Amino acid sequence: MIKDNFSSIYNKFKLLLYSKMMTEFDDRKEESLSYFEVFCMEIIVALKKPTINKFASLANISAPNAAYRVNKLIQKGFVKKVQNEDDKREFYLYPTQKYMEVYGSMFDYIELVSKRIEERFSKEELDTFNHVLEVIDTELMPEVSRLDNGK
Repeated sequence: MIKDNFSSIYNKFKLLLYSKMMTEFDDRKEESLSYFEVFCMEIIVALKKPTINKFASLANISAPNAAYRVNKLIQKGFVKKVQNEDDKREFYLYPTQKYMEVYGSMFDYIELVSKRIEERFSKEELDTFNHVLEVIDTELMPEVSRLDNGK
């Protein structure tokens, strides 16, 4: 039962992303993101300001390939690099406002569903739910936590 419910929720979020990808891919071919670029952006967003090397490591591609991919995303206006103030050799990757406007509906949907959850359940249920989510995030997904340095 938990497996089925969890799978159903996860699939709904994926379907929303894939639907958006396909719509945007067809509508603005020259400036849209390829499917691979959308996945690259998803990694960048999920890692929250990764370096190119961290992005390359998680994407399992070489650093030169990652740099090439990131530069293409910068040219299209979907990524910006921000220099680390302490170590000028290091740059962090951020999604641009353009990316959030075009492909960020997933984040809007997460916010919408979160608000619905808060309206539907009692404070006690919300506290329990939030605790369960925290445990899943911090303890029960070590394979992914290892990839993103465990937050």
